[in-house]
This record gives sequence, C-alpha cells and structure tokens, in this order.
Amino acid sequence: MITSRIIYILISIIALAIIAVVVILRRKKEQKPLSTLAALAFLLVVAGIFFGRDDRLIGYSLLGAGLILAFIDIVKKSKK
Repeated sequence: MITSRIIYILISIIALAIIAVVVILRRKKEQKPLSTLAALAFLLVVAGIFFGRDDRLIGYSLLGAGLILAFIDIVKKSKK
C-alpha cells in the first residue's frame, strides 16, 4: 500500500523534474532583467513569506500586494 508520504515525495520529484526541464529550455533564450515593478513584487512576496510565520495578517497582506504588483507588471508588458 502506498502511503501519503510516498505520494508527496513522488509529487515533489515530478515537480522538480518539470522545473529542471523548464530551466534547461529557458537557458537557451536571452533573459531580460527584472523590471522595477517585478522586483518590488518579488520582494513583497518574499517579505510576506518571511513575516507570515509570526503574523499571518501581515504575511498575507504582503503576499497579496506582491501578487497584485506582479499581475500589473504582466499586463503592462503584454500591452507592449
């Protein structure tokens, strides 16, 4: 019988394999640096993860703000 722990490990291995394939395929293309808005969104998401351990309201607020900024950056880049 397959336990839930083994299922989680298999899902993690599959996810890591998919990430590795994406990274290998993207290396061939020239990468552009992050825009200011994307960098700010990234920092807010990381801060939300860091501060989410102590106070969930602050953590989720920072995560939400980061996701909104990332979405705005995606929309701005798609219009160009």
